[in-house]
Amino acid sequence: MSDPREAAARYRARQQSDGSEDDAESGEAPGIAAATDRAAFIETAIQVAIRRGDFDDLPGAGKPLEGLGTHHDPDWWIRRKIETENLTGLGPPAILLRTEDRELDAQLDLLGRESDVRDVLVDFNRRVVEARRQLQGGPPVVTSTRDIDAEVTAWRERRAARLAARAAEPPEQRRRRRFGLGRRD
Repeated sequence: MSDPREAAARYRARQQSDGSEDDAESGEAPGIAAATDRAAFIETAIQVAIRRGDFDDLPGAGKPLEGLGTHHDPDWWIRRKIETENLTGLGPPAILLRTEDRELDAQLDLLGRESDVRDVLVDFNRRVVEARRQLQGGPPVVTSTRDIDAEVTAWRERRAARLAARAAEPPEQRRRRRFGLGRRD
């Protein structure tokens, strides 16, 4: 089933392409009429599709557009891709180091030896300094290096507080299992 407007737009486009001598007589630059007719054809095709309902029930219909009214971030597409794909370890060094800096205390708390904590901090500081020296472009590195002795002291204090909290908890009584008898729940 064809729309009369669409058929008329196609007819006009065919007529214009066949009558290329008309452009020279009308004084217009060649191709301008064809571009105008092409735009009219496209607009007509869009209107026909709207009337048919091809654009109804599209995902996101009736919802506000994301990112309107927020500040301009030149790296928005990188951030969105990393968030939607849940990617780790990808992106500019500045963003990766900022993320790692936020999570560094939790990572240090998982370590059991002071030498391991020092090794992780030395490696982190080395990568921050290396990222500052890079000439590859990308956002500037604003992550600061960590004072290793202060971080080790803070790690010791957090560890002592965790151990004291664990010692203050009442001991968990374990249920005795009897062999040969099935569990009843």
